[in-house]
Amino acid sequence: MKSFLIFRRWKSQPTSNPVTPKPPYYNILLYSLVPLMLIAGIVICAFWVYRHHKMAYPPVLVPTQDPGPPPPSPLLGLKPLQLLEVKARGRFGCVWKAQLLNEYVAVKIFPIQDKQSWQNEYEVYSLPGMKHENILQFIGAEKRGTSVDVDLWLITAFHEKGSLSDFLKANVVSWNELCHIAETMARGLAYLHEDIPGLKDGHKPAISHRDIKSKNVLLKNNLTACIADFGLALKFEAGKSAGDTHGQVGTRRYMAPEVLEGAINFQRDAFLRIDMYAMGLVLWELASRCTAADGPVDEYMLPFEEEIGQHPSLEDMLEWQCSVKPLKNVGITTQKPGYQLDV
Repeated sequence: MKSFLIFRRWKSQPTSNPVTPKPPYYNILLYSLVPLMLIAGIVICAFWVYRHHKMAYPPVLVPTQDPGPPPPSPLLGLKPLQLLEVKARGRFGCVWKAQLLNEYVAVKIFPIQDKQSWQNEYEVYSLPGMKHENILQFIGAEKRGTSVDVDLWLITAFHEKGSLSDFLKANVVSWNELCHIAETMARGLAYLHEDIPGLKDGHKPAISHRDIKSKNVLLKNNLTACIADFGLALKFEAGKSAGDTHGQVGTRRYMAPEVLEGAINFQRDAFLRIDMYAMGLVLWELASRCTAADGPVDEYMLPFEEEIGQHPSLEDMLEWQCSVKPLKNVGITTQKPGYQLDV
């Protein structure tokens, strides 16, 4: 009986493995790694946001390839289009006064070797939000001729008064006319430079003209200015390259010092400031033909024409810019409601 009881007591005892306590450094490691991982995650997120913001407007690329085939023509059904007379000749072709159905239009004709300039204008005019009172109205683009002899046409609104440069050669302006031309010209450039999301037809990117001059500012019959000629323009879309470009483009006498020196920062704001410099020279041309000046109004001259002539080289412009000589004062010191001018 005693042995049986001993046997039962031995049988009833459970068999289990001893629990090994966790070493103390395990908890220390766990509590140390969790904060470190959180900090690393925050740093990675911050770096990603910084890179995303920095690369929203990447540096402009250097030309690497052909611009590709011309876009399709939207005007094939609008015939006849009759060329009447040549109104101007420029670097990329000539501008005709033409008749399209019952209205006059301007037709800018590019030779096929200037396809890139024609295509760039077409693409800029076709961007969302490009219908504006102070930007030349675009009508359409066409490819004319055979495969051997092709011309590229760009059709826009026609303005009889022509460019600001041509107008100032033959006319002086009053103070009120100066203010109206200057204001509408500035509105056009400001709108061009503006990045406008959420339009009905899409997102209008900021655009740099890159060849602002009095020849590229047209005047309507009421002397409202509109900006034209976008063959060298750059559009800045977030996350995309601004396109193929070269730093030293435009008209020499209107080039900013950093352009002449080849020291451009290839970012959006740098290109917009270059436009503003050129606009300042156009305003000087306008002021130089204003009757608000004391005494007789001088003959029309281009910026720096008196000092370096009509056809300056890059070297001439660099030498003049480095001398830090200001433009000739045209004698206007005026304060009127909403305006102050000292030129």
